[in-house]
Amino acid sequence: MVNITVVGSSSIDLVVTAATRPKAGETIIGNDFQTVPGGKGANQAVAAARLGANVSMIGRVGKDTFGEKIVSNLQDKGVSVDYVEPVTDVASGTAHITLAEEDNSIIVVKGANDYVTPDYIKKSIDKLKQADIVLIQQEIPEETVEFVLESCHSFEVPVLLNPAPAREVSKKVIDNATYLTPNEHEFAIMFGDDNRSEVLQRYPNRLLITEGKNGVRYFDGDKEVVIPSFEVTPVDTTGAGDTFNASFALAIAEGKSIADAIRFANKAASISITKFGAQGGMPTREEMER
Repeated sequence: MVNITVVGSSSIDLVVTAATRPKAGETIIGNDFQTVPGGKGANQAVAAARLGANVSMIGRVGKDTFGEKIVSNLQDKGVSVDYVEPVTDVASGTAHITLAEEDNSIIVVKGANDYVTPDYIKKSIDKLKQADIVLIQQEIPEETVEFVLESCHSFEVPVLLNPAPAREVSKKVIDNATYLTPNEHEFAIMFGDDNRSEVLQRYPNRLLITEGKNGVRYFDGDKEVVIPSFEVTPVDTTGAGDTFNASFALAIAEGKSIADAIRFANKAASISITKFGAQGGMPTREEMER
């Protein structure tokens, strides 16, 4: 069984469904409201566990009802929470999500996720060393991302950086990441006006640009390749990127080629958007094989 360690955020998602998004100053009537577990780190941990990996989560929650719900959900999904500790007097993270027009808009309030600091990571450094691959995102402090990437690089442990939410990152961060998976918006913020093809050639088999329903683009050392996604009718696209990242990391850790790992991850992400909730549609290994 593959050992995956996820360093990142956890939250409760407050999800509103509506036919359209309200304009500034406008009030509309929504169709539905749900409260479900989320956070990019927790989502990726759950996705990997559902596909059969042995998953450990490193993160923080608030000492509140949301925090209790986040931890119990991770446990129920088979994720180890030995390194998920509550922060006193700080609220758990929340994500405020609007589902409309076959897409989503999200506002993240980080809360306790800001306490996933380098000093906190040092208490679980052995868990990083033992991982077959580490997953990390950017809903936690920037210095923590830098510390984890530098540590994993020194341990020779592969690490996948999902650079979301988008922010500028240093060349050192990029160089220390084994795999980078920005979407088109995140790519533009990371690399500015640099030519896309030239950047892809600079990071062969490492930089994967996710392009939604159009698939995933990368440079294989010889040519630029686009692995297409699977055509489905979307219900909720929240968590599709997290499912992709977890599934790709799992496939790589199992020894699949880059192309085959992307196909596997595209399939998992496509299945995930056919159900409601960031975690609600994440497929099991059995569903993938069917």
